Amino acid sequence: MLDTSLKDQLKALFAELKSEYTFDIFVSENHESRNELIELLEDVASTSAKVNNRVNNGDALAFDILKDGVNTGVKFRGIPNGHEFTSLLLAILNSDGKGKNIPDEFIMNRVKALKGPIRLTTYVSLTCTNCPDVVQALNIMAISNPEITHEMVDGALYQEEVDALKLQGVPAVFADGKLLHVGRGEFGELLTKLEEKYGTNENQGGPVVKNYDVIVVGGGPAGSAAAIYSARKGLNVALLAERIGGQVKETVGIENLISVPKTTGEELANNLRLHIKDYSIDIFEHRSVENVESTGIEKIVSVTGGEKFIAPALIIATGASWRRLNVDGESQYIGKGVAFCPHCDGPFYKGKHVAVVGGGNSGIEAAIDLSGICSKVTVFEFLDELKADKVLQEKARSISNIEIHVSSQTTEVVGNGEKVTGIRVKDRNTEEERLVELDGIFVQIGLAANSSVFKEVVEVNRFGEIQVDAHCRTNVPGIYAAGDVTTVPYKQIIIAMGEGAKSALSAFEDRIRGCLN
Repeated sequence: MLDTSLKDQLKALFAELKSEYTFDIFVSENHESRNELIELLEDVASTSAKVNNRVNNGDALAFDILKDGVNTGVKFRGIPNGHEFTSLLLAILNSDGKGKNIPDEFIMNRVKALKGPIRLTTYVSLTCTNCPDVVQALNIMAISNPEITHEMVDGALYQEEVDALKLQGVPAVFADGKLLHVGRGEFGELLTKLEEKYGTNENQGGPVVKNYDVIVVGGGPAGSAAAIYSARKGLNVALLAERIGGQVKETVGIENLISVPKTTGEELANNLRLHIKDYSIDIFEHRSVENVESTGIEKIVSVTGGEKFIAPALIIATGASWRRLNVDGESQYIGKGVAFCPHCDGPFYKGKHVAVVGGGNSGIEAAIDLSGICSKVTVFEFLDELKADKVLQEKARSISNIEIHVSSQTTEVVGNGEKVTGIRVKDRNTEEERLVELDGIFVQIGLAANSSVFKEVVEVNRFGEIQVDAHCRTNVPGIYAAGDVTTVPYKQIIIAMGEGAKSALSAFEDRIRGCLN
C-alpha cells in the first residue's frame, strides 16, 4: 500500500523512537475493509522495529495505539488514509514526545489541568482539510492527560452513526456523547471549550507577565510580516496567534501572489512559519486574546489562561473570519445543513441540491467545486451582478447544473428541526419572496474583521474594521493595525503582507522618534 519512497521517509521519521508502539487492531473477520486496514498498519510497522501490530477479532474496524503496552488514549475507527495519515504518524511521534505540533509548556499545562474523565469522539471525512487539525489537537490532549481519550471516526465507514446523529458537517466533535464543536477549530479554541465544560485543576497563582518591545497579535500574512520586520530592527518581538497562517490555511489554491505562480494555503502557512523562525521571535501559538488595555506607554494584552504581555508597541493583525448571513435559522442549522467550507462538507451533499449564497470569487469557486458532487447548485447573489472574476463567471455559466440568481436577498434558513430543508429568498427588484427547497446551504459572503476584543480601545468603522491612517497607525499612539482587520481596501494576501511590513516600520519610526518612550 505504501510505496518505497514513503516507507523510506517513515524509517527516517521513526528512527529516534524511544518507546515501543503497538497498533492494537479490532476488526471483524468479514469486514470488507479488514485487509486494507491491516495492510496499511503492517506497512507502517515495517518501517521501525519499535512499531508492531496485534490483530484481534472485533465487531468493528478500529485500533488503539499502545505505548509500552499502555493505551495512549488515542483510537482510530476507520482507515487513516488521505489527510488523516499524517494524524496517525503524529500520534506516534507525539506519544514519544516529538513533533513540531506539540504546543508550548504553558498550553500543555492547561491541558494537563483539565478535569476528567473526558471521552472525545471526532467524526471526519478523509477529504476534509480542516479535520486533521482538530484530530491532531485532540490526540495531543489525550496523550498528555490520562483522563482524556480521543477517537477519530471515518464518517464514510460508519454512515449509520452519521445518519443517526444527523451530521452534515465535519469535523464534528462529541464530548461524552454531546456535540462540542463543528467545523474548523484551533487547539486553543478546543481547549477553552473543554475548560468551560469540564473545569480545571489549575493552580490559582498570579498571571504570567512577559515584557517585549513589540507585541504582534495575529499569525497570518500581515502578522507574520509585522513580526519579521520588527525583528529585523533588532527588537524583542512576541507573536500571539491562534495559528500561524491564519485564514490563509483555508485557501486551497493561490495563484496571485506575485513571483509565486501557484501555491496552496497550507504551503504558504508553512513557509510563513519557517520564515518567522529565521528570527528571534517568540511565538505564542494557540492564544486567544481576552482583553487589551492601553495605560499610557504600556500596552497590556491578556490571553486565556492567565498570561499577560506588555510592550510599548502593539500591532493588531487578527485578520477576518467568514461572514454570516445573520438571518433566522442560520445559527440553529450550522453543521446540520449550513456550512462554510465546500471542500470539507461538500461530500455530505453528493447527489443533492445545495445553495451557495454569495457571487464573489469564493462563492463561484464553491459552486464550481460543488457542481461535480451535487445534483444541482443554485447561486444567490445580493447585488445586481456577480462580483467574481470574469473567467470564473464564464466557467460557472458553462456548467449545466449550476443555476445563478442575482438581486436575491436571503431572508431565512428553513429546516425541520433536525436539518435544513430550504432557503427563503427575496427578489430585490420585485420584493417577491419564495421558498427554495434544498438540502444544504454554503455561505460565501466574504469576511468580517476579527476586531471585537479591540473595539473598546481603538476606533472601528461600522463594519468593525479598525480605522488606520496611511502608516497603519490607529487613533491610539503606540497601537497599529494591518491587513484584513483594518479599513485598508482590497483584502488580499499580498496587500496584507505589505501592510504588516508598513505597520512594523511605522512602529519602529515612532520608537526612534521617542514617541513610544
